[in-house]
Amino acid sequence: MNHLRGHAEAAATEDGLGHFKRLRGRTADEITRRLIRAIFEHRLPPSTRITEDKLSRTFGVSRTLARQATSQLCEMGVFVKKPNHSCIVAHPSREEAQALIDARRMIEPELIRQIVRSASKADLQLLDEHLALEQGARLNGDRSRLIRLTGEFHLKLAQLARNPYLASFVMQLQVLTCLAILVHTDGEAGCPRDDHEDIVEKIRQRDADGAVLQMLKHLQHIELDLHQNDVHPDRQLEETFRWLAGETELD
Repeated sequence: MNHLRGHAEAAATEDGLGHFKRLRGRTADEITRRLIRAIFEHRLPPSTRITEDKLSRTFGVSRTLARQATSQLCEMGVFVKKPNHSCIVAHPSREEAQALIDARRMIEPELIRQIVRSASKADLQLLDEHLALEQGARLNGDRSRLIRLTGEFHLKLAQLARNPYLASFVMQLQVLTCLAILVHTDGEAGCPRDDHEDIVEKIRQRDADGAVLQMLKHLQHIELDLHQNDVHPDRQLEETFRWLAGETELD
């Protein structure tokens, strides 16, 4: 549970899941965080096969560290363990995608109510800064960064609730939702443009019922997108692994 809390806390910083420099001495948590970021940016498609040997060579670490990272992601349900020391990235079914949205409907409205009760000026400033980052990514046409930032918005909300266990669970749901979006939608736009601004404005007004309503509308938008036909994203995996290693930045 501690490593999930750590990833959720990392996503609450200005740079989200953060830059990842090509350095020696990487830890399993750092590798896990980089892989989660790849999913948030839609660089690592569902059903991708990943071996301990490939991760070991990509990150320049031992297979033991690579195994620890894949075990963390298997624990989250993000990777699915396969024979011969390999995993595949989860490929949520339509039923699993619906279950993710249902779980988020149970959790995020109450999370919003708690934030409305407790949000400080600093908390609101943090949300405003994040919205500005989203808008900057839109204006710059930085698709991968925008998709990651719109996903991380929900992690920031969970962090502002100041419950590390809740933040860990929201992280898990959000990563799996990202995978479901890759399977069942075109996966291009991230969250609808105005949804996050509307939620933050209701929080600023201390309008708990209004903020909850905006969050439910937002989740409904995501749910409707997930009703599309299956999509098979085209991503050059060798480029993705070079990005994971820190050799290049895509897009």
